[in-house]
Amino acid sequence: MSLPPGFLDELRTRVSLSSVVGRKVTWDPRKSNQGKGDMWAPCPFHQEKSASFHVDDRKGFYYCFGCQAKGDAVTFIKESENLSFMEAVEMLAREAGMPMPARDPRAAQVADRRSQLVAVMEEAVKWFRLQLRTSAASDARAYLAKRGLSAEAQDRWEIGFAPDARQGLYLALRQKGVADDLIVGSGVCAKPDDGGAPYDRFRGRIIFPIRDGRGRAISLGGRAMAADARAKYLNGPETELFDKGRNLFNHAPAREASGKGAPLVVAEGYMDVIALSEAGFKAAVAPLGTAVTEEQLRLMWRISDEPIIALDGDTAGIRAALRVIDLALPLLEAGKGLRFAVLPGGMDPDDLIRAQGAPAMKAVLDAAQPMVKLLWQREIEGRSFDSPERKAALDKSLRAHLKRIADPSIRSHYGEDIKQLRWELFGQRPRAAKAFTPRQQGQKGRFAPPPEMPPMPSTKGSLLATAPSRVEEVLCEAVVLAVLITHPGLIHRFETPLERLDLIGDGHDRLRQLLLLHADAPVILDHIQKLAPDALDALMDRPQIRIEPAIRNPGDMGRAEFSVAEALSKLHAARGARLEIEEAMEDIAGLVDEGLTWRLSQANDARFTALAGPKGKTVEAVLASNGVQMNKDELEDARSLWDSIQFTKTHRKT
Repeated sequence: MSLPPGFLDELRTRVSLSSVVGRKVTWDPRKSNQGKGDMWAPCPFHQEKSASFHVDDRKGFYYCFGCQAKGDAVTFIKESENLSFMEAVEMLAREAGMPMPARDPRAAQVADRRSQLVAVMEEAVKWFRLQLRTSAASDARAYLAKRGLSAEAQDRWEIGFAPDARQGLYLALRQKGVADDLIVGSGVCAKPDDGGAPYDRFRGRIIFPIRDGRGRAISLGGRAMAADARAKYLNGPETELFDKGRNLFNHAPAREASGKGAPLVVAEGYMDVIALSEAGFKAAVAPLGTAVTEEQLRLMWRISDEPIIALDGDTAGIRAALRVIDLALPLLEAGKGLRFAVLPGGMDPDDLIRAQGAPAMKAVLDAAQPMVKLLWQREIEGRSFDSPERKAALDKSLRAHLKRIADPSIRSHYGEDIKQLRWELFGQRPRAAKAFTPRQQGQKGRFAPPPEMPPMPSTKGSLLATAPSRVEEVLCEAVVLAVLITHPGLIHRFETPLERLDLIGDGHDRLRQLLLLHADAPVILDHIQKLAPDALDALMDRPQIRIEPAIRNPGDMGRAEFSVAEALSKLHAARGARLEIEEAMEDIAGLVDEGLTWRLSQANDARFTALAGPKGKTVEAVLASNGVQMNKDELEDARSLWDSIQFTKTHRKT
């Protein structure tokens, strides 16, 4: 559903962010200023004792200086309650007394029919639960008791029973005045081909209600009591309410438990989920009678960053897990992955918990392996690699899988892990990749050897120890931080890009935190000098910073603003081009490909163009004796700095 223009702005205006956040935190009375809407508290998203979570009620924005969580009221509700974006909007709209916008008359009719279908499903759930208490359900109650489900657990899961009668549920619903089209439309009954009266779809089965992420009954699942039933488990059909590929069994309770820190466990069936939850693993879900779909996988990732796949340890369960790998590879994102728990001896979670208890299940979950390990195991399982051709075939297959990973950083890390696993298998240690260096005049070849020695402690934090491809990036970071420290009036102007920067310079992240934390302080330099003196001294003592025009002219706000904007622009462009170079270098390894070579050339040109800064600036320049053209002001600054440096010659012992 798309929201009309202005709706979210109006919602944010009506809702007080401090009131929303205040339900989850205890404000720090020493740091908070309620009159100014400046509130501080320990972060609700990570464990801490200090108050590093900041809410600016006037701007309607929060930011944590510990874990970098940030957003507005909608984002806070979404993250703290583990809801989708639209669910968070609806929750806030109800609190603010704002009706959700109606889309159109037809949409309202559809929504009304869906509400009616949900009501039919709820009536069906009640009726099935009543049937479980009848004499006809004695075998069903005995089966549930044998599976370890007490009467209280049966009530918690709303388990019911469908008697083996053709129209038991249908007649009960008709007696309540429910129309045939709603009974059939809900999926609980079906119409015969001959056009007669509808009949019950579920007969002679134990019934498990299926609810969506908002807790609404949308379908049913049934486990057959008869040994000769055509299908042991039966789900309701696809309806206006139910799309089995877009829902999960136990979705809402698992989302709530995961939001409190419980690991999300993905099992195969209803009884596995129930057994896991009853044993204390509350964040358990299952796909609904199908292999895991892309929509279900994305749903899992909205619940938890790293779900644990705990499918059955038999052959079918292993095949299902391997299908999940193929599905997940193109969808992987930084921080979003999967782990796989291999259950022993062909057991499923229900079997293991009943046989060995919850500690055994916890041990299996704690030993869950990352997806790269299972991918590797799949490729080598039952195969011999006693010839170069077979090894080459393995390499080709693995490269094909890695190329399906869209994120270049994740693909690179997968490649490193695969190299390590390959070395463990073949006993050949992987060689470090040579760093790409653009061809310089008089230089043969494109690859420079890796450094022979690690940096010494005295130079570890300096530019000498920084990878050549990142020196310019560190300098751009330094310009941004130094100019903002000396011109604090610009901090709010560049607040958002400053928060989003991925800083790599030594001490730069600490300085960024202090800049944002004390942006409104009268003398920000004093605070930074007190809290991070070493980082500040290292920054301001850089020769490049000492000759930066904006630093040497602290009263020129226009020049300072231009310097920050230019450095940020250079930084973003250079990093984008560097990532392109790294990705192309991964692809070009072992290949001769003119297209990849062209990519390297273009990316390298773009990177150096970015670092050169905007063209067309009119400056007074001079030509140095070595033929280099320089800005006259910068040349004079450099000469002054050079003259101030004192050199002391040291004598070596021979």
